[in-house]
Amino acid sequence: MAERGVWLPAAVVRSTRALVCVVDADCRIVLANPALERFTGIPAAELLGRFFHDVYVAPEHVLLAQDAVARAIETGVAHPQEGDWLAAGGVRRRIAMQNDVLLDEGGRPCAIVCVGVDVTEEREREARLRTRAHTDLLTGLPNRSTLFEALHAALDPAAGAGCALLFCDLDRFKEVNDRHGHVVGDQLLVEVATRLAGVAGAGDLVARLGGDEFVVLSRDGGPWQLAGLAEAVVDRFRVPFHGPDGDLAIGVSVGTAVGRPGDAPDEVISRADRAMYGAKSRRWRSVPRSD
Repeated sequence: MAERGVWLPAAVVRSTRALVCVVDADCRIVLANPALERFTGIPAAELLGRFFHDVYVAPEHVLLAQDAVARAIETGVAHPQEGDWLAAGGVRRRIAMQNDVLLDEGGRPCAIVCVGVDVTEEREREARLRTRAHTDLLTGLPNRSTLFEALHAALDPAAGAGCALLFCDLDRFKEVNDRHGHVVGDQLLVEVATRLAGVAGAGDLVARLGGDEFVVLSRDGGPWQLAGLAEAVVDRFRVPFHGPDGDLAIGVSVGTAVGRPGDAPDEVISRADRAMYGAKSRRWRSVPRSD
């Protein structure tokens, strides 16, 4: 049992897939396990004595890494971190690090041991999930959830600056779905998203509320800018959409509302929705009847 206690720690360091590295107070590598050799593509004999931040730390993180080592040696406390490391060939990988301070025989901090775990795939998966949670998968626009988050921020009584809102509802979209099917309808919705994004300002948020309803949120637009934006949207939709049997004349009804700090997001949406239905009703009443 005593013999096992001698070789077991070294065997663990050699066999683990974690990236184990010990750096001294001068930031030089004094120990590197085989996993770190494979990660960097550099044999241990060439790693030892080199500055660790010249080997695997991303350039923009070098100063932070040096500072972290200096602080840990000074205070005797090291903290977990996460950052980009450069693997063999310069490939970036996301590494979660558990750092601890090693003490010399006199109890003074002398080195830092870092155990790194590659979490690249995990972070990419998390990013995809966040994107799915905030994005309309058909059009790629922000979804209803993202829209309401932006509305809450703009209408916050203490920190919000207010906003202007366009509520856009397609005209005759149901006819397209009924006649040509949902595939054509989906393609049309994607084109609608592209057109709205092209009309909206650089700081505006274009979101799909659901179905054939879209919202443009402007954080700094007043009533005059809002009216101009609504007119630009209507003009853009006068250009026919391409369909399988020729052009599709799809219009848009637009309602506007201005939200001020302290307003409820649902109420601002409702005001713009009512204005949109008013515009749609006036348009249909103005269409001449054919006898």
